[in-house]
Amino acid sequence: MAATLSVWEFDTSTGADEAHVKVDRLHAEEVFTVSDGAIVSWEPGTRKPRTAPFPSADPEGALGGLFWGFLFGVMFFVPLIGMTLGAATGIIAGALTDVGIDDNFIRRIRRDLRPGTSALFVLTSSTEVDRLTEAFRGANARLLQANLSDKQEAAIRTAFAD
Repeated sequence: MAATLSVWEFDTSTGADEAHVKVDRLHAEEVFTVSDGAIVSWEPGTRKPRTAPFPSADPEGALGGLFWGFLFGVMFFVPLIGMTLGAATGIIAGALTDVGIDDNFIRRIRRDLRPGTSALFVLTSSTEVDRLTEAFRGANARLLQANLSDKQEAAIRTAFAD
């Protein structure tokens, strides 16, 4: 079944943590199934964001820490060392494009997440995206999504299997 990576961006450093509580509750009530997810919070005055995986993610559907570490590394740390890496930077970004997470997606998140903001990353099946979107109706958040085909999701799972 195809998956969607939804990213909810918040204008506060605590917005994603607060939203995670809601997602966790709705997941527990079986309103929708969260395969995996992570929280990125960037406190004002700090040099880099804090990242944390969802502790309540579905163990069967979780992508795992390797995936989130790679994704967040590309988003936040590769730009800092990009000049040193040279051409390797393009190869790293290209690896994500091959699995449905394109450069525009990465660039937008990189541009929007700054000190004092946060983001909630949620992986669900594509059939459950509408329920997740409905849960955030009226929230002060911006939504960005990457739709992954079955083949792309399988490639991610294979590449980042524990």
